[in-house]
Amino acid sequence: MKKKNTRKAPAKRLMNHYASWKYVVLIVTVLLLALSAIPTWYGEQPSIQISQAKQGSVSQLNSVASLNQLLTQHQIKAQRITQSAGKTTLVFADEDQQTQARQLLNPLIKDGDAISFSYVSVAPDWLGKLGFNPIKLGLDLRGGVQFLLNVDVNKAFEEQRNALIDEVRDMLRSERIRDVAIKAQGNDQFAVTSSASDALNKVSDFVEKNYSNWQIQHHDGQLSVAPTEQSKLDFQSQTLKQNLKIMRDRIEELGITEAMVQRQGEHSIRIELPGVQDPSEAKNVIGATASLAFYPAKSPSEGKSYSDVVLKDNDGKDVVIDKHPVLTGEHIVNARAGVDKMGFSEVNISLDHAGGKLMSAFSGKNIGKPMATVYREYTTNAKGETERRERVISVATIQSQLGSQFRITGAGSIDEAQQLALLLRAGSLTAPVTIVEERTIGASLGAENIHNGFAALALGLGLTLTFMALWYRRLGWVANVALLINLVCLLGLIGLLPGAVLTLPGIAGLVLTVGMAVDTNVLIFERIKDKLGEGRSFAQAIDAGFDSAFSTILDANITTMITAVILFSIGNGPIQGFALTLGLGLLTSMFSGVFASRAIINVIWGRDSRHQVRV
Repeated sequence: MKKKNTRKAPAKRLMNHYASWKYVVLIVTVLLLALSAIPTWYGEQPSIQISQAKQGSVSQLNSVASLNQLLTQHQIKAQRITQSAGKTTLVFADEDQQTQARQLLNPLIKDGDAISFSYVSVAPDWLGKLGFNPIKLGLDLRGGVQFLLNVDVNKAFEEQRNALIDEVRDMLRSERIRDVAIKAQGNDQFAVTSSASDALNKVSDFVEKNYSNWQIQHHDGQLSVAPTEQSKLDFQSQTLKQNLKIMRDRIEELGITEAMVQRQGEHSIRIELPGVQDPSEAKNVIGATASLAFYPAKSPSEGKSYSDVVLKDNDGKDVVIDKHPVLTGEHIVNARAGVDKMGFSEVNISLDHAGGKLMSAFSGKNIGKPMATVYREYTTNAKGETERRERVISVATIQSQLGSQFRITGAGSIDEAQQLALLLRAGSLTAPVTIVEERTIGASLGAENIHNGFAALALGLGLTLTFMALWYRRLGWVANVALLINLVCLLGLIGLLPGAVLTLPGIAGLVLTVGMAVDTNVLIFERIKDKLGEGRSFAQAIDAGFDSAFSTILDANITTMITAVILFSIGNGPIQGFALTLGLGLLTSMFSGVFASRAIINVIWGRDSRHQVRV
């Protein structure tokens, strides 16, 4: 008797078939990215947002009707005005109306309140509640101002070197050591010369003990003191980081919410202010290097000692102050401009805990003595060199012990006091900056760039869709659907990425992506043609065509992706915008051209070889 073979035959692989979960992933992904792309289709409008610190305060800004009436009186039309949770939002048709309204409302802003430029989406509110927002537009599309700033790190090195020289001189005086000459060399070095070896040893020990990041070289009767290479690199990097943070704080104080501040090269900072059409105020604040310091002052009857310096006040008179400050601007945590009882401008200052202790200790021991407030700024001379200017803006007699809060006068007009307060709140730059390039792009030019860019995209897309439909017939229509899915997914993906900005080169990347995405389907359809020519059924040709084309498509996209990554890494601004769009376009073209188009073909023709389609 023959034994029955109980082993099951291996299951045959179903051609052109996706598991149900793959269709679910495809549909959910496309829907999610489509929702993300919809706000970009609706666009944005310029707006002003007013945040009130005190709820319930009486003001013209509290009432929508009062605001509307005020704007109408000055022939400014707001599209809509909304209020919620202490924030008032005014939406305008264009940037000109926004700027006029900002100038009108600025004087009405009370202490503690804030006013800022922004753009709001005109898409349905429920999309915003779900977290979907329009793609941010770059400077070339929205219009605005771009600054390129050079950070004078050498000047910061020089300041650090001079401070160390002063410390060494003070040490020599306290030790009663004479016949020592100290001479600055370059931006960051100095030499100490003396015929007494003990004196040089004292200097050497002092620097090694207190400033370990400075190296000393001994010569005959001379010491050369310079920072180590590693400390110079660390100092340069830290200086750029601090300047970047302070620049961001200053721009935030200006009320510009969509600015971009980033490092460019070794010593430069690039700032883009979309939507800003009047660069004068931004330029004054960004390029300013103002800081305050408080010094013990001397009355004219007192003699001048070695540690004193002489500065001019606002009237051009000499003021003698100690060269060592009581405290500097780094301890200032808040500053607000105001008007005193006599109608003169003043700046109310709040110090941090450490600064409050220093001021309290000094003022308590020096009641009845004068204290000078010194204003310092850096300017660029005719030769392009950075110069430091200092002047005494006020000398006040200490009447009582001061704490963490006090006020100063002598800052000038109320506008000058407000600008000084703004700079003090944002912080003083650790190295002076110079604006080396300024570029302004009008809002109308930005709108023209958008129109021309998307017109090119529409033309390229239209010609591509027509060609595919005529050349590949029914399969061409599948490719067209996949191409539209690709475009929607790409816009949705850019909208989801935090910090992604669409620029004019980015639109060029979109146009290029259209050609690259359809190229994926061209490769697949040509392989299907080849398989049909070999005598295979249509279902077999589809299966083999997709499989054989995949490796070629993957190789081509990987090599292009490498180029996109390199462009994004070493480029900046528009180049990064192009690289970002190109890289994301490669991902979405793979998704739509391979995954989405095959899913559609599988559903319509995939497993039925009786359907013959002309390709």
